[in-house]
Amino acid sequence: MAAGSAAVLERLRSVMRSSKYVSEPLTAYVIPTDDAHQKGRGFGRSGRYHLQASQEINPDLWTLMKQGTSGVPTIEEWMSKELESGARIGFDPSLTSHKVYKKYSEATECTGQVLVPVSVNLVDLVWDSRPARPVNPLMVLPLQYSGHSWQEKVSDVRKKMEARSATSLVVTAMDEIAWLLNLRGSDIDYNPLFFSYAIITTDTVRLYFDADLLTDEIKEHLCVGSEGGVATRDYSAIWDDVKSLTDSEGKIWINSESGQGLVSLVPKGRRVGKLSPIQLLKAVKNETESRGMRAAHIRDGAALCEYLCWLEERMKEGDTVTEISGADKLETFRRRAPTMTSQRFSELTTPPVFWPRPQPHPSTDRSLSVLELYLCDSGAQYRDGTTDVTRTVHFGTPTAQEKEAFTCVLKGHIDLCSLVFPNKTHEAIARAPLWTAGLDYRHGTGHGVGSFLCVHEGPMGIHFRPYPEGIEAGMFMSDGPQSVGSRPSPEPLQASMFISDEPGYYEDGKFGIRIENVVEIVPTTTKNNFGGTGFLTMEPVTMVPVQTKMIEPSLLNEAQITWLNSYHTSVRETVGTYLKENGKDAAYRWLLRETTPLG
Repeated sequence: MAAGSAAVLERLRSVMRSSKYVSEPLTAYVIPTDDAHQKGRGFGRSGRYHLQASQEINPDLWTLMKQGTSGVPTIEEWMSKELESGARIGFDPSLTSHKVYKKYSEATECTGQVLVPVSVNLVDLVWDSRPARPVNPLMVLPLQYSGHSWQEKVSDVRKKMEARSATSLVVTAMDEIAWLLNLRGSDIDYNPLFFSYAIITTDTVRLYFDADLLTDEIKEHLCVGSEGGVATRDYSAIWDDVKSLTDSEGKIWINSESGQGLVSLVPKGRRVGKLSPIQLLKAVKNETESRGMRAAHIRDGAALCEYLCWLEERMKEGDTVTEISGADKLETFRRRAPTMTSQRFSELTTPPVFWPRPQPHPSTDRSLSVLELYLCDSGAQYRDGTTDVTRTVHFGTPTAQEKEAFTCVLKGHIDLCSLVFPNKTHEAIARAPLWTAGLDYRHGTGHGVGSFLCVHEGPMGIHFRPYPEGIEAGMFMSDGPQSVGSRPSPEPLQASMFISDEPGYYEDGKFGIRIENVVEIVPTTTKNNFGGTGFLTMEPVTMVPVQTKMIEPSLLNEAQITWLNSYHTSVRETVGTYLKENGKDAAYRWLLRETTPLG
């Protein structure tokens, strides 16, 4: 593998020097995790993958930069400090977002490096046997799942455009297009998306995708050829059509997360660079979507209860269950639900000592054991909702250290879910019990969750970001609104948003713990109502027991015990009823035992 990687690097450096692709040799070439549709964003920003990367990359070829870690420079900081003045830094403008490009540009303009847009992707030139871009059939999402017609959604978008004096909106994010037009695809593994762009104007809607997908059903759904219907265009025509938008008057709304290549076609003075209005419209679920999300999580919870019941019995009997066979069995239970379409991503069912791997792999598959913790991070795509759940369990006897860490994670999970807040919050609430014990975790506490869409959905979230140099003893700081080690959500949390609540703890080479529920943001009643804005809280949507064997009860306060018992009562009433009605007697008995109130 190392030899193969070395050969690919040498070929890449060769094309970086080739006059066939660049006018002058490049000093460096930036390969982003982003893509043209904002789908790849995020890898490398979570500390969960630092251990995996350190185990898998060849240190003779690569230098691992653990982004988000104190003392580690960002990409733009590294370029401006390490590359000489005059260095030519190549990048693919179709994959590098305008927002990231601005960071690179601001960092390098003072130190003399030159950013060079390269129209041909150099990695593609050295990627042998690269798979072709998928073109899979589309499905129409009916009103029983979407709640609103695509025409109603377009009308809402146009109101947002009018408020910004925008006469056109360029949409590059596939999940936004899928949601807006009530269409779903399967071009991206585990995400019901299809490769596409869209342009919305004050009186037209244009969809850019592969013409082979335009079946009679899709034509009828989109009212193609009718007044007010969607005009379909070839996927590649987006470039010429964005250029042509500048021929008419008015502002052009194009998200700053879109590729620099597309954004640069719009004169700066004509741009509205705010987040796409579709993001927030999509994030705040309508009544049908909210109802569907809750229903999907009940079915999903039942499948996970069946699986954990089955797995516990296999472990007691001494049967061999591996990471992969366990994941396969869990998928089998989930696929019994008629509305399931796919997993939300390849199930991560693994002893947490090996948890940084993104998914089980045949080359590293291993048997589960009663001597260690078992972390199951999984979920599925249903037509009425997307699920995301993590449970950490032990089929033997957990150690005192494992129970303490688990209970601290649970306390943070409960405290965040119990929080009553106005229009924003900080994740310090979830981290505080771990901090008190001298523990922490290197990933965000929460992310938005789509409705039969992406399991990670913006614009809201609860994220982690340490101060650049940290806080040290002897420092003085104000007791202001900031939270050490956290940052507010990029968008205020609003009622009917669904986000994850997933604190954790990972001790490299020993064990790892995470407890994850999807929760819905809901209004709550308070004694007072400061500012008249109303207050919010969170209600669990995930319905799966938390293993009480892993809890050290003495570490929980009365309110936390009450919350857990109330949650387990809800699990009994929802999932328990579902299991009983569907004749899943063994899983039902297991559920009753696992939801016994904590004294």
